[in-house]
Amino acid sequence: MDEADWERRLELLWASIDARDEDDFLAAMGELVAELPADDPVGLFEHASAFDSTGHPDLAVGRYRQALEGGVSGQRRRRAVIQLASTLRNLGQAEESVALLTAELDAGSVIRSRRVVLLSAPARRARLRLVPARRRR
Repeated sequence: MDEADWERRLELLWASIDARDEDDFLAAMGELVAELPADDPVGLFEHASAFDSTGHPDLAVGRYRQALEGGVSGQRRRRAVIQLASTLRNLGQAEESVALLTAELDAGSVIRSRRVVLLSAPARRARLRLVPARRRR
């Protein structure tokens, strides 16, 4: 498989999300991800993102976890942590969400365009918000 071609087709699929109905988009993503090994962390991450983006966070959580456990790297890894934390928060699991984001910040992860702000404590009542980062001069 040509990785660059797969990434190009993935980009085109994501660009078409608003023009497709949910079932069509998920089917197309499933077909694209099926071209990779079942345990491929990139495929797991993209499939999780597709489920999350179409209102199926319950189907996304396990795939995000598998992608992270499988070694998804770079920007996708950071996005997987942030998206999993957001999904967990939306599913009422704020404590785990805060723990994931705190560990990411403690590890020194750089999130270039945004910073994570943890508001209010205790964690079970925490609200999480992404805010624009200040530009360095």
